[in-house]
Amino acid sequence: MRYEKGRKDASRGRIMEVAADRFRSDGIAASGLAAIMSDAGLTNGAFYPHFQSKAELVRESVAAALEAQSHQLQEALAAGGLELAIDAYLSAEHRDNPGKGCASAALLPEIARQPAETRAVYAERVQSLMRQLAEALPPTEDPEAVALGVFSTLIGALQLARAMEGSELSDRILAAGKAAARTLIQPLPKEPAPGRS
Repeated sequence: MRYEKGRKDASRGRIMEVAADRFRSDGIAASGLAAIMSDAGLTNGAFYPHFQSKAELVRESVAAALEAQSHQLQEALAAGGLELAIDAYLSAEHRDNPGKGCASAALLPEIARQPAETRAVYAERVQSLMRQLAEALPPTEDPEAVALGVFSTLIGALQLARAMEGSELSDRILAAGKAAARTLIQPLPKEPAPGRS
């Protein structure tokens, strides 16, 4: 039986969406294709018309998750700037819902063990996020370095808070991460005008 292109595209999108959620919730290694296809409402045999391997699914799903994160960042920046984006990222809601959250915070150790092609796609998407963050920063000598520092701070704080979930320390980690990220985004102090002391 043949299906129209729209239906095939919709099935592929559904598989990627379910896979991205499951990878972030359970990890890449712990997420089997049978469970992903079942969650997507499809049979195992329906996987291969869309993807050649699980590695391809991981690569495409992670890329799509990072693209969605880029859109979310843009919306947060438009709605309230960097401080709102930091607050949203290091929120209890984000901490408690890894399946819908940041792919980097959920998957970094596993991404580091993925094939070179997947790591290259990941690096390209993260660099795009860094440019987006750098453009939103107040004037600074090296906006890219500040953006990398902010991103690293956010990811590390979220990972630590998730590891301590259910404890008072988890909430303190979120608060400390927000404070550290806000410190990084402070504008450079203005230099005094020439001839003034």
